Amino acid sequence: MAVTEARAASRKTQARRPARTAPPVRSRLRRGATPWLFLAPALLLFLYFKFIPMAQAVRMSFQEVRPFLGNTYVGGENYAEIVGSSDFGAAVWHTVVLAVATTAGSILLGLALALLLEGQTRSLWFVRSAVFLPVVTAMAVVAEVWRVMYYPAEGGALNSVLGALGLGPSEFLNSPDSSLASIAFVGIWRGAPYDMMIFLAGLAGVDRVLYEASAVDGASRWRRIWHVTLPGLRPVFAILLTLAAIRGLRIFTEVFLLTNGGPDGSTEVLLTLTYKLGLERNELGVAAAGTVLLFLVLLVLTVASRLRRREVR
Repeated sequence: MAVTEARAASRKTQARRPARTAPPVRSRLRRGATPWLFLAPALLLFLYFKFIPMAQAVRMSFQEVRPFLGNTYVGGENYAEIVGSSDFGAAVWHTVVLAVATTAGSILLGLALALLLEGQTRSLWFVRSAVFLPVVTAMAVVAEVWRVMYYPAEGGALNSVLGALGLGPSEFLNSPDSSLASIAFVGIWRGAPYDMMIFLAGLAGVDRVLYEASAVDGASRWRRIWHVTLPGLRPVFAILLTLAAIRGLRIFTEVFLLTNGGPDGSTEVLLTLTYKLGLERNELGVAAAGTVLLFLVLLVLTVASRLRRREVR
């Protein structure tokens, strides 16, 4: 009887409670609009300085651009001209070589630095900050420092080290045989600390119990890295491969400041080629076609990487 009376009293109490009503339409609209109001300034800047110029570049890629005389629609002639150019083929090859070299080198060096600097010791923050300095340093400063280090005479900084090792002096940026490798080394040196920080974040998520279990089983340090660390960093590798590949394909500043595509076009990449076509030869339509092609390649790479990560999940 007591249980029955309690249930009846509970039902009466629930019946007396007012039913919950949905929030008014104005309140819902206000909640939905508030985030967009905060994002509006940034979105306006992106629209004016990024999306509108992108749309204009796509439009210009189908036109013969003649400043002050009016543009003429030429269809796909600009794309045919730049794709059929021998300079374009060489620039694409140099871009791919630099992208592969800097991607592989920065990821491997970044992983090595992350493994060396992993831990909770207080003094490590200073070492990590010092290692990360190349990322936040202006590229103009970095290029000037490396230009001094690459001084081709025997008294140059790096040539002095090579001489101490019994190796002959190198011309570095002044030789077609070594200029591309010299630029790739600068890209690796500057990109590795960025990859290191992402690897450190990934290492923090690896289960420490697995390290302890493998140590109890007698696994060496290298085996623990191979069987525990690397599998745990698989999502990090997927992200870094995409970011580093995009960074490598968009390389411009290093080449422009160090060699400007020389000597003899041995370091000409796609962005320096389009820069020269547009601003030096005044072939703005052909240059726009080259940038659109690069954008499509980067878009395909990004979408493919995202679909790949979904499959892994």
